[in-house]
Amino acid sequence: RVRTMGGDSAAVKRWPRVGVGVLIVKEGKVLIGKRKGSHGAGQYALPGGKLEWRETWEQCARREILEETGIELTGDVTYAYTCEAVIDDDNHWITVFMRADVPADTTAVNTEPDKCEGWEWMEWGDDKVPTPRFLPLDTILKETGPRRFEP
Repeated sequence: RVRTMGGDSAAVKRWPRVGVGVLIVKEGKVLIGKRKGSHGAGQYALPGGKLEWRETWEQCARREILEETGIELTGDVTYAYTCEAVIDDDNHWITVFMRADVPADTTAVNTEPDKCEGWEWMEWGDDKVPTPRFLPLDTILKETGPRRFEP
């Protein structure tokens, strides 16, 4: 609710936001970091961020990965999965997961240390990625149906 100058309160209209998470795959492992300074602080998550105005999912994935890890995605970046996450009262997100395979000599740099504790190449699986996990990552890890992601 928002207070107006007259003291009345009016309902605030809000919409879900769109985030893009990127499954960067290197030799069967996926790049994962621990969030800090934002919703989900202290939780393991994929690199990525919010979709900007008039940006495609692929453009967002390439931009966010370069900003967060210093990795320039030069190969294909393809759609992998979508989920909805109501993280808390102020965060309702639709997360689009994109996939990018990178060469074995690819190194991730923590270019935003105020937002991430660091990056690590991890084995993929609900029993392999540590907890606590950011809700969108947890959702894709627990998928058991035909949409299940496998690096």
